[in-house]
Amino acid sequence: MARRRGIMSEQLKYEIARELGVDQIVATEGWGGVSSKNCGMMVNKAIEIAERSLAQQNGQIR
Repeated sequence: MARRRGIMSEQLKYEIARELGVDQIVATEGWGGVSSKNCGMMVNKAIEIAERSLAQQNGQIR
């Protein structure tokens, strides 16, 4: 089965990982070493960033 292409840029993923303190895990073990809890936190953070960006584009600064 083919893998779907990611929506988030690699840069954004690394920025979020760094912000949440899991960047060292990614550096040593790869993305597979990140726990599901931390992955969920990364997704939540990405959604928050996307919502903020959309609000700013629509003139609704949060």
